[in-house]
Amino acid sequence: MDPMLTLVGALMLVISILLSPLSSRVGMPVLLVFLVVGMMMGKDGPGGIEFDDFQLSFLVANLALGVILLDGGMRTRAETFRVGLKPALVLATIGVGMTALGAALVAWMVFDLHWMTALLVGSIISSTDAAAVFSLLQGRGLHLNERVSATLEIESGSNDPMAIFLTLMMVTLIASDGDHAIQDSLILLLKQFSIGGVGGIVGGFMIAELANRIRLTPSLYPLLVAAAGISVFSAINALGGSGFLAIYLCGVVIGNRQVRMMPMILQVHDGLAWLAQLCLFLILGLLVNPSDLLPLAGSGLILALTLIFVIRPLTVLLTIWPFGFNRRELGFISWVGLRGAVPIVLALFPIIANLPEAQLVFHAAFFIVLVSLLVQGTTLTPLARLLRLEIPANGEPYRRLPLDAPAAGDHELMLFPLRGENWESPRVLGQLRFPENTAVAGVFRNRVCLQPKADLEVSSGDMVAMFATPSVLKELGKSLSGRHTPKYLADRAFFGDFVLNGDALLGDVEQVYGIEFDELPPELSLAECFARRTKGHPVIGDTVVLGPVTLVARATEADQVTKVGLKMDKSRNA
Repeated sequence: MDPMLTLVGALMLVISILLSPLSSRVGMPVLLVFLVVGMMMGKDGPGGIEFDDFQLSFLVANLALGVILLDGGMRTRAETFRVGLKPALVLATIGVGMTALGAALVAWMVFDLHWMTALLVGSIISSTDAAAVFSLLQGRGLHLNERVSATLEIESGSNDPMAIFLTLMMVTLIASDGDHAIQDSLILLLKQFSIGGVGGIVGGFMIAELANRIRLTPSLYPLLVAAAGISVFSAINALGGSGFLAIYLCGVVIGNRQVRMMPMILQVHDGLAWLAQLCLFLILGLLVNPSDLLPLAGSGLILALTLIFVIRPLTVLLTIWPFGFNRRELGFISWVGLRGAVPIVLALFPIIANLPEAQLVFHAAFFIVLVSLLVQGTTLTPLARLLRLEIPANGEPYRRLPLDAPAAGDHELMLFPLRGENWESPRVLGQLRFPENTAVAGVFRNRVCLQPKADLEVSSGDMVAMFATPSVLKELGKSLSGRHTPKYLADRAFFGDFVLNGDALLGDVEQVYGIEFDELPPELSLAECFARRTKGHPVIGDTVVLGPVTLVARATEADQVTKVGLKMDKSRNA
């Protein structure tokens, strides 16, 4: 092996990692940084590397996407399927088809392509990308309301089979005389969804059971899950199913079961997912020279902007409006039609099949991904805040360490840093309310470990170590919120000064607070008010405005609002 090759490869990784903090400061998606570094190390850049091994790129890209989808699946809560599954599946099927047709029409006009080649371009860029969506939603510190985040994550994890089906169908039609191509493609679609769906769920249960039954060195559990997940991915691909769908569902099953050493698995897989994204976007960047993109910049920009500003919004409005989304949510989902690695990987199919104009198709897909990451990726966070879709975050621990001892059960050691307004004034440790079956292990202050005595005062800057189980993590996080939140996301500013039960009646609220709700009957409960406004799927952060009062969903359980915040119109009280 050429030592210069490994040196250059390692330096590319180092440069990309060092530039990643800069991307967050300037609001640029880190994936775009990886792509640009790859392009700069290519033939047209200072690196001067000539790389055109499309077969190797295809192999690396598939494995990398598998790792990314496995990690994203493990971080997807099963409860999110309650509100996001139906709209996400509509977007992942009908929405992908509509996007492909709209993009094909524009590609046919601006690139002067044969209509079949235009349909191929539309099919390739029809799906949103899981790597880009997971990276931007989970890596920007954004805490969107569950209806929006669930829809976007499930859509990006499940829309690949439809895009693959459309792409392979068009490649087959172009490469052959068309005999039986459509029939074969429909069979392929059925196999992609059915084998991928069933195989992923079964594989997830098998991997979780294997991890719980076998005793290993703690550091081997993450590797076991990664290797087993890639095995499921490869096996489903070999059977003709969608490996992408399978490994995503496999991750969902693993992440929502009690699996030994799960915090360590997630921690290691976070690093593996980043490594996969680095390698994926660097190698894809090497495949393209900037000089190849310049001739199609004008036409590509028209197609990319039409996709962003016209096709995606129309598709979203025409498909998911019946599912109870408000205008702000529809607007944000329309904007997060991020394109990333998947369209570039799909654009390798026509090159491998030696189709005419394959290079043009590949470069067009690459250019559209660049524009999507630059335009949509850089504006994602400010747009979410402008549309008021952020909700207060539960206090996540700084670190979770499984104890892995039979006597400890599923207890973990969790570290919570104390920050924010709640901890500016010292509070006595013995007066803090913690969930049952938890205990304070210690308090760290200025690198000194203090014994957790009842009269010990804790304040901002301290770190509290707790023994607790994952089941009480949300409740514990509220008690020891370790995140400094903006003022508009503080509990009282967001939810209001009063907390009511969801089963409280409007008539009772009228009597207690001296308010009249003329438009609704007094025997209606607060929970029923939210159910009416959200078509039965309320999430935390939903609001119902009743005259001078705004009701804010504070806690939900099984499609039922259990706690409601009440905000009074201050101008009315003035």
